[in-house]
Amino acid sequence: MKKGKLPMKKDILTLLDLTEKDMEDLFRLALSLKAEKRAGRLRSTLSGKSLGLLFDKPSTRTRISFEAAMIQLGGSPVFIGASESQISRGEPARDTARVLSKYLDMVAVRTFSQDLLAEFARFSDIPVVNALTDRYHPCQVLSDIMTILEKKGDYREIKITWVGDGNNVAHSWINAAAVLGLNLTLACPEGYMPDPQVLQEARRRGKGTVTVTDDPQAAVSGAHVIYTDVWASMGQEREQAVRKAVFQPFCVNEALVERAAGDVIVMHCLPAHREEEISASVLEGARSVVWDQSENKLHMHKAILLKWIGGL
Repeated sequence: MKKGKLPMKKDILTLLDLTEKDMEDLFRLALSLKAEKRAGRLRSTLSGKSLGLLFDKPSTRTRISFEAAMIQLGGSPVFIGASESQISRGEPARDTARVLSKYLDMVAVRTFSQDLLAEFARFSDIPVVNALTDRYHPCQVLSDIMTILEKKGDYREIKITWVGDGNNVAHSWINAAAVLGLNLTLACPEGYMPDPQVLQEARRRGKGTVTVTDDPQAAVSGAHVIYTDVWASMGQEREQAVRKAVFQPFCVNEALVERAAGDVIVMHCLPAHREEEISASVLEGARSVVWDQSENKLHMHKAILLKWIGGL
């Protein structure tokens, strides 16, 4: 068998590629890895392995957490920026995928098009992980649910409320609800709701509850988790002014948070625009778990690497 190729290649293009057991295994392993790191213990399981990071979009947390995860596990990350690959000069994704499969053990791709990612994965002999597309952000939500498990002890018997744009992170939350059976409510303005096809597929699976509303105050009532994100994602900067006006009632501020459960936690995947989608007082306040949430990307990415190319 070719070095670095597992008996069965498994990609993470969306969270629907994972089973409930896959996710539960990742949560357990990530929490264990976090405890090990805090105790000063690091594994060298991935010595001699390499992770490609093929990124078309800017990144701080996703890039650095994947790089640090690979290094701390004894492996080597290889970053390939948009302007540094031949894809930027018109090479088909399938050609790049076949070549990188000869060099690397896994590729994390951060790009605009989900279709491009899917084509890349079809022609890749090594696992491909979605490090963000315009449609989904699966690894982000895995680390988010790990955080909820860490803070709440469970993620099934609580109400999780998304407030803001029905974007790629929201789509991955909908996917997660369908796999894990979550109680998920999404509050989004009219015209900025999640994609109906994403909702339809989640509801077709008949697991969990996904509710969509345009009333953020009703949505957060009794919520144990409030989650928000920027109002204009990468590539939507020209819409910023229009979106800012539309989304004003969806700011996660003190007044909105007070409508939630008394033990509510507030999450944001960052970067945050203070006094837009979230107030500074909430972001920096006692209910915020944003910084733990950000840290947990490192540990979740380690878990993915160990499971997918470490043979655990």
